[in-house]
Amino acid sequence: MLERFIEKLLFSSRWLLAPLYLGLSLALIALGMKFFQEAWHVLSHALTSSEADLVLTVLAMIDIVLVGSLIVMVMFSGYENFVSRIETSGTDTLGWLGKLDAGTLKLKVAASIVAISSIHLLRVFMDAMQIPNDKIMWYVILHLTFVASAVLLGVLDRMSFAAHRQH
Repeated sequence: MLERFIEKLLFSSRWLLAPLYLGLSLALIALGMKFFQEAWHVLSHALTSSEADLVLTVLAMIDIVLVGSLIVMVMFSGYENFVSRIETSGTDTLGWLGKLDAGTLKLKVAASIVAISSIHLLRVFMDAMQIPNDKIMWYVILHLTFVASAVLLGVLDRMSFAAHRQH
């Protein structure tokens, strides 16, 4: 009887994650505000900005979109994996919803981090004349660390879970 109560309590505690996923939606709102601030900046300075400045601002906007997409992926997939299935009958649905397990989600997050890091590194290279070489070297090392981590996660996932996913 005590064991059953503890199991029900533990199982119900998964709902403690729901407010955290809701909090991610607030972060998404903040990113949206920052995106439109950048969009206003691009439009208001399009004729007076240099091409490099315009490209850097657009890359910042792409960065924001990628982070926003990452938030949506983690929010929905995490909720579905750890809290409860999202009922989408009669509404629009996402093609990947319900298909990402925790391992696949980690891989997608790692790939997104690599993409975000790539864009940041491109922004650094676009502004390379103002950034010291040793700092650029550390940006490259950090990016390569993200790439290596993502590749290793993929290899480990393939070795560990590939057989289970086929069944």
